[in-house]
Amino acid sequence: MTAPAVFAPAARADLRQAVAWIARDNPPAARALRDAAMHGAARLGANPLLGATRPKLTAGQFRFLLLRGFPYVMVYVADTVPPRILRVLHSARDLPAILAEPSPR
Repeated sequence: MTAPAVFAPAARADLRQAVAWIARDNPPAARALRDAAMHGAARLGANPLLGATRPKLTAGQFRFLLLRGFPYVMVYVADTVPPRILRVLHSARDLPAILAEPSPR
């Protein structure tokens, strides 16, 4: 069995905040988001190149995996073993601005 992708501290914080926000109105949906993120991490561990590059959004170092059923995207790098999930962001946010901020890998 392949190890799942690893969540960086910022990605863990993003996911915690999103789950807490959603849980205020819909606890089952919040749990489903958390489960979708864990499933996404497992999928990336097995296939690091699964996500798409978005050259118009940011440099080619980042890949993006949409979380099925949610308007959230996992931003990750595939050049580590296991892959490293850097952020979990709502797709309506200004992704280029957020990803231009320095963050530890």
